[in-house]
Amino acid sequence: MVKMKRVLIAAIVVLSGITLSGQDTSNERPPFSERLFFGGSFGLQFGTITNIEASPVAGLWLLPRIAIAAGPSYQYYKDPVDATSIYGVRGYLQITLIQDLNNIIPIGVNTGIFVQAEYEGLSLERSFWSLVPDGKKRIFMGTFLAGAGISQPIGRRSSMNFTVLWALTDPVYQVYDSPEIRVSFNF
Repeated sequence: MVKMKRVLIAAIVVLSGITLSGQDTSNERPPFSERLFFGGSFGLQFGTITNIEASPVAGLWLLPRIAIAAGPSYQYYKDPVDATSIYGVRGYLQITLIQDLNNIIPIGVNTGIFVQAEYEGLSLERSFWSLVPDGKKRIFMGTFLAGAGISQPIGRRSSMNFTVLWALTDPVYQVYDSPEIRVSFNF
């Protein structure tokens, strides 16, 4: 696991260098309001297991290929035995490697490719996770996730993102699937 983390960190540093070398060096920078974006994801699953999730984000494009975002996260989870609410915050760094794949491979699709590193801090209900009670009703769990995705523009300033993330630190509670697949929207 330690070796995998080192490889991931090295890859992010190298990719950041490649991405930064392709940045526009002119002093013309879009106004702050044009660099802001909003979005997030919403999930629904019904059946034997009910899972409802809402994770809005607000973000800022620091550079044309580097964005940061953060926001709250809420999840209602119910299985045949019990139900719980999971809430917390998440923040991520996204580095766009390819802004428009059509410029490289002319296939008529204007898809971008990015890598993403994320931290999510969650508050979990102790009784649901079958832990030894110690008087506290909730416990805090922090998880680092990393992965990649594609971004499909659906308007001048909006996109739909498909992201695949792996939890790098989640050994005890197993809150995340491996891999975690997310669909989100930014506008």
